[in-house]
This record gives sequence, C-alpha cells and structure tokens, in this order.
Amino acid sequence: MCRNIRQLHNFAPPATSEEVQAAALQYVRKVAGTTRPSARNQEAFDRAVAAVAHATAHLLDDLVTSAPPKDREVEAARARERAAKRYAS
Repeated sequence: MCRNIRQLHNFAPPATSEEVQAAALQYVRKVAGTTRPSARNQEAFDRAVAAVAHATAHLLDDLVTSAPPKDREVEAARARERAAKRYAS
C-alpha cells in the first residue's frame, strides 16, 4: 500500500492538494490495515485522512530547502527506469 506515497517536497510545480490527499489516504490505509473501512468506521477513517492531509499541507508549506526544485518528469523517468530494472527477468 505505501509504495504509492511519494515524496511531495521540493518539486516544480509544487504538490497539488490531490497529491497530498492521496498520500494521506495511503498512509491511513496502511495504519488502519484496510483499504476500505467498514461503514461503522468510515467516519473515523475520513477524519483521519483529513487530519493527515491537513498536517501534510502545513508541513510542505513550512519546509525550507536551498536545493533546486526537482523536475517531476525527470523523477518519473528515473522511477520507471528503476522499476524496469527491478522487474526485469
């Protein structure tokens, strides 16, 4: 599940709210041990996702770096290359 959580800091363009929400969802799924909560737990699950997304957005806003921003396309190409090597027979 957590493989879908990607680094969100120091990219150009910055992470979108959808990316932050997706990372929060993956984190809560991992911690909860389920991809779909029961109807009884749905409200707590949704509150947790919102809280994690909120904290993540604040963290990203407050982080400071002197490194130049990374290019999303270059990083995606590197990830594809690593995956191709990893899954090559």
